[in-house]
Amino acid sequence: MYFDAVGVTFAALVLTVVLLVCSWKSKVRHSRLPPGPPALPFLGNSLQIDKRAPDQSLMKLSKMYGPVFTIWLGPRPAVVLCGFETVNEALVNQADDFGARGTVPSIRKVTNGYGIASSNGHRSRQLRHFATMTLRNFGKGTKTLEDFIRQEAECLVEVFRKTKELPFDPTFQLTCATANIMCAVVFGNRFDYTDTKLLTLLDMITENMRVISSPWGQLYDLLPNVLDHLPGPHNRLFENAAKIKSFLREMIQNHKDTHIKGRPQDFTTSFLTKMEEEKGNPRSEFNDENLLLSTFNIFLAGTDTTSSTMRWGLLLFLKHPEVQEKIQSEIDEVIGTDCTPTIEDRDKMPYTNAVICEVQRFSNIIPLNLPHTVTRDTEFRGFMIPKGMIVIPLLASVLYDSSRWESPESFNPDRFLDEKGRLKENEAFIPFSAGNRMCIGETVAQMQLFIFLTTLLQNFTFRSRLDPQAIDISPLSSGFSTLHRPYQLYCVPRKSA
Repeated sequence: MYFDAVGVTFAALVLTVVLLVCSWKSKVRHSRLPPGPPALPFLGNSLQIDKRAPDQSLMKLSKMYGPVFTIWLGPRPAVVLCGFETVNEALVNQADDFGARGTVPSIRKVTNGYGIASSNGHRSRQLRHFATMTLRNFGKGTKTLEDFIRQEAECLVEVFRKTKELPFDPTFQLTCATANIMCAVVFGNRFDYTDTKLLTLLDMITENMRVISSPWGQLYDLLPNVLDHLPGPHNRLFENAAKIKSFLREMIQNHKDTHIKGRPQDFTTSFLTKMEEEKGNPRSEFNDENLLLSTFNIFLAGTDTTSSTMRWGLLLFLKHPEVQEKIQSEIDEVIGTDCTPTIEDRDKMPYTNAVICEVQRFSNIIPLNLPHTVTRDTEFRGFMIPKGMIVIPLLASVLYDSSRWESPESFNPDRFLDEKGRLKENEAFIPFSAGNRMCIGETVAQMQLFIFLTTLLQNFTFRSRLDPQAIDISPLSSGFSTLHRPYQLYCVPRKSA
């Protein structure tokens, strides 16, 4: 027993020395990195970061170490950028240096570097250019996308009307609506809200967003090699992702079976056409794996972020009933009560646009941003960031930058209006990020937010059983995504059916 105890003690001592030496060597290698909080071997700074609000922890650390500082994500260092000036300088002014996508272990395991969101280099340039042009054509070249959104908005009104002024949680209905728009973009069709395939798909998407934003999801990204061998909720991420990819493969195969050359109707058909055109090009990235993972990226990202923003919007309307009253007055004046809103109406409705902007800013949907990495050894503000280093351009610190927004913690649509009531811009308003890796779905998302929210407020006034002062609009958590607290509302019709 004595020798066993000595052996265990000796082994623990050796392990501690090895970890300290590795940590020291790593720090020497990164000696020109920005300063940051002291880190523990293996665990890094994980104990100093609130797993339910990592963005808030990082913004607190920036007050101690400045707008550019280093943290350790387990055994890996990462550079955090805080505030508009810093983030803009990196992502826009030094876009080529900071324009690569950083590796997130959970996403890497699902995508293996394929698709639009996770790829870099030649692959990323080909896929992003193609996707940007294709989505732009959906949004501007024709009215196809607008027609889909207006049709879905009318379906959403009917679903809300069936609640008959009883309280309900709008998560399911809004997620169905945004999922159908992404189905239209990616596959050219929609599902009924009772379709079992759609319901199963949405359950998996919702669960994955909850898990990836939870402490378990963040712990996996810190210590993937350890958690790959352990049971826990993090494994649901990969089980669900496999099932979602299986659904997408089936949809893609249906497109292949019915594909007619020269008739691009949606993203998948356009991609298949491009695959045929580039069959003889050895450098082409238009292949089955990139098609699968690109549809995976577009469908998941577009469904959850837009749905979440709308849910935040309705919650904020319950908290501030005077805001929805002002929007309804503008709707009545510009659109009336009989016509479904169109994108052309948007330019005549500055207050409504200001509210949507403020909802996006306040809700802070992707607070940490997706991670970047530098493409080469990069000088930045007197520090040296080595090639391949993870960079976190903290989006929450831009949308809540007190030097750019007065009282950023408050919800105030008037901050987007000038003294004459016209919509005004603020360069720190970047809910879709900035630079080379900004979200390619901005146009699609903005169209949905405007048409869905104005159509709903054209038809209903939203009320809560709670007094507005009792409604809590603080986040439930803000990991990968900022989640609102559960709530219910009821719809008071503004006109007869």
